[in-house]
Amino acid sequence: MLELLLCSMLTVLPDFLFRRFVQGKRLGQEINLFSVWFELRWGITLCVILTLSLITTIFYFHPSTNAATSVFRTVTVMPETKGRVTETYVDINQRVKAGEPLFRLDSTEQEATVETAHRKIAEIDAAMVVAKSQLAEADGRIVQARGALQQAMDEFKARSEANRKSAGSIAEREVGRMRVQVETQQGALDAALASREAVVSEMKFKLPAQKASAEAALHEAEVDLKKTLVVAGTDGIVQQFALRPGDVVNPMVRPAGILVPERKFTGLMAGFGQIEAQVLKVGMIGEVTCIAKPWQIVPVVVTEVQDVIASGQVRATDALMDAQQFARPGSLTVIMEPLYAGQLDDLPQGGSCIANAYTNNHEALQDPDIGTWRWLGLHAIDTVGLVHAMILRIQALLLPIQTLVLGGH
Repeated sequence: MLELLLCSMLTVLPDFLFRRFVQGKRLGQEINLFSVWFELRWGITLCVILTLSLITTIFYFHPSTNAATSVFRTVTVMPETKGRVTETYVDINQRVKAGEPLFRLDSTEQEATVETAHRKIAEIDAAMVVAKSQLAEADGRIVQARGALQQAMDEFKARSEANRKSAGSIAEREVGRMRVQVETQQGALDAALASREAVVSEMKFKLPAQKASAEAALHEAEVDLKKTLVVAGTDGIVQQFALRPGDVVNPMVRPAGILVPERKFTGLMAGFGQIEAQVLKVGMIGEVTCIAKPWQIVPVVVTEVQDVIASGQVRATDALMDAQQFARPGSLTVIMEPLYAGQLDDLPQGGSCIANAYTNNHEALQDPDIGTWRWLGLHAIDTVGLVHAMILRIQALLLPIQTLVLGGH
């Protein structure tokens, strides 16, 4: 409507004045309700063409959207394992810090597992003490076997020497028996050495490996025990938290509540039409007016233009995608942040806004080689942005009235 009024002042009004005062045609006589089109046909035609051109120029080079929102993320409060709640530490709308406990699940089973792991480690430590005693015993048997072997060797050597000096003084059978005795004692010594090696291997390899496994099992049990205490992963406010002792929570079925993290981003996420993809650039200046901040215009700047459109995403499924599913065009996502820090800090997270972005050709106009027609065109583009700024201010003025009066709230 505003564009039509502006264009009519440049087309229809001069045409009317010409026919009224130059051609002398009278209002209500030659110019009446039935002859308006014929008498003012040139002005009306030019007005329609100029209005359409002006609207197209304004909305293309100075895009606007009603889909601007102060988005925020939420963190689902849920345990890593299912269980029954035994104790809660927070309530609804309570502010928490990262690491602060929220609730605890029944940990009887996990505590028993931890105690079992401790007992297993103690058992292995006891086995280590026993192995040391067995090692001392093996050392004693080795000393005993070496003594018996030495004695048998001495007996065999003495009888062999006596039989050599005086043949027949000692029976050959007795000498053979002593030889067998030496071999037997040698076998006993080898067995004692092998037994000691087995004990050493058990102390050096088997028992440490068993202890390491037991300690790993203890660590796993302690981790499972810690999972029964659910803590806040970040600073924020707990919402929809209605757990009470005795309730059962399941990470796959029933979460415990929602944690809204502390606000760290004060910008807006706006969705513009795809046709404006070549116009929207990082660094563009814009303005927003929000329902939660009535009668206020906040200057913003475009800090990011998403290079993908959500409507075209493809997920891995067991069915082929039909191209007709992408027929509905999605919007171009743009991040807009306040030009001056703190201007949107009091905007509730999730608040809806109306946003304008303005094309600025200042640098192009400073080019000394710019042509006359291009200079005029860029000046015209920058100038018509004022119309969109006026429209935004009219929207900001009427927004509370539309919401509270006309909207029935």
